[in-house]
Amino acid sequence: MFKALLRRPLLPLLALPLLLAPVPLPAQTGGAPYSVDGRSFGRLQDAVDAIGEGEGTIRVAPGYHRDCAVQTAGRIAFVAAEPGRAIFDGVTCEGKAALVLRGAGARVDGIVFQNMRVPDGNGAGIRLEQSNLDVVNSLFRGSEEGILTADDPAATLTIDRSTFSRLGRCDRGLSCAHSVYTGVYGRVVVTRTRFEKGSGGHYLKTRSPRVEIRDNSFDDTQGTATNYLIDLPAGSTGRIANNLMIQGRDKENYGALIAIAAEARDNPSRGLVIEGNRASVPQGTGRKTLFVADWSGEALAIGPNELGPGLTRFEKISG
Repeated sequence: MFKALLRRPLLPLLALPLLLAPVPLPAQTGGAPYSVDGRSFGRLQDAVDAIGEGEGTIRVAPGYHRDCAVQTAGRIAFVAAEPGRAIFDGVTCEGKAALVLRGAGARVDGIVFQNMRVPDGNGAGIRLEQSNLDVVNSLFRGSEEGILTADDPAATLTIDRSTFSRLGRCDRGLSCAHSVYTGVYGRVVVTRTRFEKGSGGHYLKTRSPRVEIRDNSFDDTQGTATNYLIDLPAGSTGRIANNLMIQGRDKENYGALIAIAAEARDNPSRGLVIEGNRASVPQGTGRKTLFVADWSGEALAIGPNELGPGLTRFEKISG
């Protein structure tokens, strides 16, 4: 069975070479880097402010953008003019992220975020503080965190066809950072997305009461000092389905691939569906690894999943 897992092709999104290996570009020269309805702007914040409390699209030109912005109002789409070739590199606002979003809603499409680091260890591509956010066809790499959110129980975060690579940390005596970490968002939907090469923390950690995590790949084979692939620390309902999950050898915590309510039971977990996933762990380590570790004490709906040798299907953990 283990060999069969490895022989199967990965998900179609992995064939998107533009996102996984963007062509290096020079720093932006000639022409304005940002435009809104034909108006040109030299600073991202100026483009955001031009939309104000309205609704609009900011087109981001190809190149490296050492820039950032804070959205406090309106609904804004941040769209790469050429997907995978508009790169926000190493500059954060408010000591948080390249994009700090607390307006009425946002969309991010085709943009690369890289090399985000801040003193508190949570440097992110996107810091989402309220309202809905849709992220599509984007790449987050080489930063402390990909996406980090505050709490907004009325809002939804959606991530589709994106890649999170070389993210996370658990060092310097600071709280860990993760590839994606959400607070109490009303709903978190992650589909057709790749998580890989983590550098600490969990790949996907969310305190949302409802999740839809399906058709993704979690490839930890080149991870370093990583933890869970999926962590629902306060419990959750919804679905975890049709994901490819491969645990690596270099783990800070190898105990489980999916953890339910490990920190609290703030959300109900009864009926959480976990089915159709393919999972494997490295052989010859002598480890005991659980596919699902459950602290909730509730009846989960664990259906058929294809598990490689060395994986225990489920364990209910007290305490």
